[in-house]
Amino acid sequence: MTSATELAQLADELLRCRETPDYAPALNGLQVDNTSPVARIAAAVDCSQRTIQGAIDGGANLLVVHHGLFWGGLQTLTGAHLARVRALLEHDIALYAAHLPLDAHETMGNSFLLARSLGLEPAGGFARYQAIFCGVQGAADLSTAALVVACDRFARAHGGQAVASPFITGRRTLRWGVVTGAGINAETMREAVDLGLDTIITGEGPHWSAVDAQEKGLVIVYAGHYATETLGVQALAAWMADRAGVPWSFVAAPTGL
Repeated sequence: MTSATELAQLADELLRCRETPDYAPALNGLQVDNTSPVARIAAAVDCSQRTIQGAIDGGANLLVVHHGLFWGGLQTLTGAHLARVRALLEHDIALYAAHLPLDAHETMGNSFLLARSLGLEPAGGFARYQAIFCGVQGAADLSTAALVVACDRFARAHGGQAVASPFITGRRTLRWGVVTGAGINAETMREAVDLGLDTIITGEGPHWSAVDAQEKGLVIVYAGHYATETLGVQALAAWMADRAGVPWSFVAAPTGL
């Protein structure tokens, strides 16, 4: 029998949580401990009342998420925040969160797995954040329109839909980059141009990014923040479940974004 603490230590080492930079509210690692051995693992993108209830309904006592309990910053234990904490404690559910360490991982990172799911082969890093790359990039020769359709198919399978910045009929994608979630900012756009990319696949981005993309020779496919971050937590939960010898399941809770 394996404890949540033991599994968390293994996951921390796998994802290099201590060495990986991140935003303070991410608080990567074991955020809530429990008292019983891990019997079943649930994976979800976000820690919310919906996903905690999904873990309860599925009989899981370890919930693995991308966005943890403290993503909203320092909060009082009142209202919805208290309800989440109370549900975890009353049902003896441990909570493990991995944000940028999971995005950046070379085999189970969100960006790596999304690229692979779209039939793209990663050949390097993209979307640098301090000392790490949150995304991947590579070469291809395929119809941009077909790539948008593939992204939309993926997004719809996870409760969303994909949209793309404008492009001309017959355009082809030769150099691409993938960065999941809210991966588009001014630095990412500059990096894409410097790398010679022509297509970026991401989760969501600011309005100005679609305006700038057209003028920079880029197409950006926005496939949904939630949808593009569903793969990493599933891979991590499967890895942890294998080490503990327990089953796991995914709790779907699309946000519409």
